[in-house]
Amino acid sequence: MPATTVPTTPTVLTARALLLDMDGTLVNSDAVVERIWRRWAERHGLDGDEVMKVVHGRQGHASMALLLPDRPMEQNHADNARMLAEETADVEGVVPIPGAPEFLASLRGVPHALVTSADVALSTARMAAAGLELPEVRVTAECVGASKPDPEGFLKGAAELGVAPGDCVVFEDSGAGIEAGRSAGMRVVGVGARAGLYAPDVLVEDLREVRVEAAVGGGIRLVIA
Repeated sequence: MPATTVPTTPTVLTARALLLDMDGTLVNSDAVVERIWRRWAERHGLDGDEVMKVVHGRQGHASMALLLPDRPMEQNHADNARMLAEETADVEGVVPIPGAPEFLASLRGVPHALVTSADVALSTARMAAAGLELPEVRVTAECVGASKPDPEGFLKGAAELGVAPGDCVVFEDSGAGIEAGRSAGMRVVGVGARAGLYAPDVLVEDLREVRVEAAVGGGIRLVIA
């Protein structure tokens, strides 16, 4: 007897605003992140695989504080400044996440913000390298006092848009980012295999699985196949 395919029912979320991470969510920058952080790990005698488990989603100095807990924070900040300059200059292999151009185009007129652990220079360079337009509202590393997994960035994004945290949906790929979204009281759509390790509210392989529609009575309707 031939196997039958059971149709899946799309997941639908409603929101008033969307808050978008950048690396791993809109932009695939894994190649450069691997290159630079593995070099850093080698310089400090650390296992590269273990370092890579920590660095996604966090500001560099916060990752360094976890990996080198006895090192003074001023050294981490100085090291992070050098790393940011390296990352900003190296955009080889930076490409859009599948579906990201169409997804961002569908958000014109929809309240949304970029909430990234990158600074202004790095986020500008990576979005440009991927051929993606920067959202008008952006919360970057310079805007916050605490890195993800602290919820400060997402809460600031919601405040900038004038939307209550509970009415926001976060798009994230990392454990730190998903934890930050949850701590902010927001629902989280996880993007990619890495996100699946941290049990987001909804998981998509990439942004081709997300459709943005106007909700009846205002707001946003996300249809996730």
